[in-house]
Amino acid sequence: MPQPASGDSPWWHGAVLYQLYVRSWRDTDNDGYGDLRGVIEQLDHLSWLGVDGVWLSPTMPSPDADWGYDVSDYTGVHPELGTLDDLDDLIAAAVSRNLRVLLDLVPNHTSSAHPWFVDACVGQDSAHRDYYVWADPAPDGGPPNNWLDATGQPAWRWDSRTGQFYLHNFLDSQPDLNWWEPRVHEEFRRILAFWFDRGVAGFRIDVAHGLYKDAQLRDNPAAPGDSPLVGRFGLAPVYSANRPEAHAVFRDWRQIAERSAPPRLLLGETWVGDFDRLAAFYGADDELQLAFNFPFVFAGFSAPELSAVVARTLARLPAGSCPIWTASNHDVGRFATRWCGDDDRKIRLALLVLATLPGTTVLYYGDEIGMADVDVPPELQRDRMSMDGGRPDGNRDRARTPMQWNASPGAGFAAAGATPWLPVGPSADRNVADQRQDPGSVLSFCRSLIALRRAELGGAIASWQQLPTPPDQWAYRVGELVVLTNFADRDAEPPVAVGEILLRTGAAASAGSAPVLGPWEGIVARSGGATGAGST
Repeated sequence: MPQPASGDSPWWHGAVLYQLYVRSWRDTDNDGYGDLRGVIEQLDHLSWLGVDGVWLSPTMPSPDADWGYDVSDYTGVHPELGTLDDLDDLIAAAVSRNLRVLLDLVPNHTSSAHPWFVDACVGQDSAHRDYYVWADPAPDGGPPNNWLDATGQPAWRWDSRTGQFYLHNFLDSQPDLNWWEPRVHEEFRRILAFWFDRGVAGFRIDVAHGLYKDAQLRDNPAAPGDSPLVGRFGLAPVYSANRPEAHAVFRDWRQIAERSAPPRLLLGETWVGDFDRLAAFYGADDELQLAFNFPFVFAGFSAPELSAVVARTLARLPAGSCPIWTASNHDVGRFATRWCGDDDRKIRLALLVLATLPGTTVLYYGDEIGMADVDVPPELQRDRMSMDGGRPDGNRDRARTPMQWNASPGAGFAAAGATPWLPVGPSADRNVADQRQDPGSVLSFCRSLIALRRAELGGAIASWQQLPTPPDQWAYRVGELVVLTNFADRDAEPPVAVGEILLRTGAAASAGSAPVLGPWEGIVARSGGATGAGST
């Protein structure tokens, strides 16, 4: 299968990726779920917007206990989403628009309905028994150690048929794979080759930090705090995740990706809070090409917090590594709500920052229209992982609701009369159709911003230099541009002299006048020389 043409640099350098939650994008058969044909129908929106690649949420067969993250077949397509032919058509349609398609790969665990696990439960001597993590009870008959799953419950389930516990770091219907077993490595080499042969441009790798578990199954220590990045429920995942052996897996996969023509992308969900540990996933340019930066996602929306994360990230990453920045996803919610309180000024400012940092940017579907989290009532919630309040960061359904295509009652997600799998959010002010007609909308601004990024920063990892500012401002040079931002409710004098103003989040620039920064405003301009001394 062909791929879009690329130059000397990897295509993702300076690119904008778009995370598309397939079930919530467009429903073409009126069953309430988005599908691959719906993705094809609306590819022109992504082409018009100007993104370079699309990361599809899980498309593989699954019982949907965790909506595709419990895989029962790694080389198929979920029948509610379509067929392998539909996915082939989608890739071809994307290539014709110069878009790459990434799939979501889940190597940490399978569904309990996967044939491997079904066989593993036949007996302790079954062919696939060692594909999973099994352990005998503790002396008191309880779980083998103190590990907890993502809901705060013991991460072990007793299997009475075979007289051992099995490990599940997520739901008990998502048993963890045993990466100490060489045959698991072989299985995934075949899985990568299967999808690369079908033209997939790469993978977003789920729970990339979690593949290996401590061989001795030692107890996790107490967490130094309570946050998604240092530990939850009082324990730090020192032995249940973040083990050094995982790096060998990514070195192996990188060789497979590099042998493909053109080379394929490995983007890891690297849920770590330590910048040195984040940098380690890049290896010596021989592991992941991109590793998600969760300290940035969880930073407060302030100049000091965001600038500190960016500076520390760029200081730690190995030379030549490509940083990646995002602020929304299917787990953490939407930045328009979490960071911006649904304030258009702040939404534009957040988009400007995301699009002017060096490396790769990822937008979550709806970010381009400022789509907000939706208050899904308990009786309509679908996410088992969080509906019982087990996740400290709240119910994840709020950020998975249907894309708001127009202002109709169903937001254009499906034909009239179809009931979507999750309720549609308020779409009167935030929908694609209306915002495309409004040159002053968030969508129009986002499109202009992506075009500016492609023209000025695309195809390379731009140079970056932070500039001295007062506490509520953040200024930096990126490539040949200067970015000035004001994170305050009052006007501010810019700390840096600028030349031509290319884009600003607020009012249009006045010719010949100093660009006073309005409240929560950002400016992208040509460099005009610094008024302050030095950089940080």
